[in-house]
Amino acid sequence: MNRVVVAGAGLAGVRSVEALRARGFEGEIVLLGQERHRPYDRPPLSKAVLLGTSDSSFVDSDLATLEVDFRPGVSATGLRAGVVETSEGDLPYDGLVIATGADPITLPGDGQQHVLRTLDDALELRARLVRGARVVVIGAGWIGAEVATAARRAGCEVTVVEAGPAPLSQAVGAELGARTLPWYDGIDLRLDTMVASVDEGGVRLVDGEFLEAHVVVTGVGVRPAVEWLAGADIDLHNGVVADEHLRASLPGVVAVGDCAAWWSRRYGTRLRVEHWDTALGAPEVAAATLLGEDAVYDPVPYFWSEQFGHMVQYAGHHPAGARLLHRGGPEGKWSACWLTEDDTLAAVLAVDRPRDLVQGRRIIDAGLRMDPERLVDPDVPLRDCVV
Repeated sequence: MNRVVVAGAGLAGVRSVEALRARGFEGEIVLLGQERHRPYDRPPLSKAVLLGTSDSSFVDSDLATLEVDFRPGVSATGLRAGVVETSEGDLPYDGLVIATGADPITLPGDGQQHVLRTLDDALELRARLVRGARVVVIGAGWIGAEVATAARRAGCEVTVVEAGPAPLSQAVGAELGARTLPWYDGIDLRLDTMVASVDEGGVRLVDGEFLEAHVVVTGVGVRPAVEWLAGADIDLHNGVVADEHLRASLPGVVAVGDCAAWWSRRYGTRLRVEHWDTALGAPEVAAATLLGEDAVYDPVPYFWSEQFGHMVQYAGHHPAGARLLHRGGPEGKWSACWLTEDDTLAAVLAVDRPRDLVQGRRIIDAGLRMDPERLVDPDVPLRDCVV
């Protein structure tokens, strides 16, 4: 193998470069980056950058030392066996890492709607979050909650419009999402409310009401950025279909990060996880697979969010759980655990209880069963609930 092309210069892409070099690959590596920035982390965009405590989140990686041909501002536009089509011409490859990430979903309408996906997005939005500005945030998921946090802290008049019955209902279910309702004090939270369009000067709801706004932020999710692969001979379904080794259906191709839908042995299903931890860990396996090693990617998915003064952490895959148990009441610090039918821990959500998250993640990784009666006592460490 003489040349590896890495399509996508986010965290997953640059970590793939590092993993290839760490495993002794001495051939040419070409890193394609759609943006003109050097690689950066995305989580700080909705946290430190949006809050004004940082102006960037560049990845600490020395591309010159890695001897990578970094091509900023160059997009992958198509794929044939052995050739990546780019905005600057065809690029042959012996191995290909697809790490093109995901694109934010926008809503109908001619009005300006901000999204929060790139560094430029974050800096532009931050400049508009000024005291007294009327801000409408569409979606009370992870990103919506973090944007609402920053807007309220900046002194904006904030309205959050959520189609579901509670914040985070799509992410963790309405029962747990309802526990975050008190966090929205001072915010006009509209639940079970649908948006018809984003128009000039605000948002039109499906019932006809018009919400005036200086700033509209759309945070209703993302789609894997795989449109450029539409004409390629590669399996696509909610992203690039990959096996447990992160191999795609086209020989010599692996997929990592937000665009990869890989098979999880642990949960017996295909997963596509749009979180930083996946972009950090998957490239090790992808690089090993590309170089002919036998490596399996089967993590316990992990995610965190900082919102309204709370640290919210999640590990596991709660759809694998059969029942939900609470550790502590909704006031203050609490956590929740999903158990399978045989009382194996499937997932844990911890609010300001980092120890529960750390211990729970280890328990999930080990596939251990829990004592439900002890588990619901928040004073009993999770590790002491193992049977």
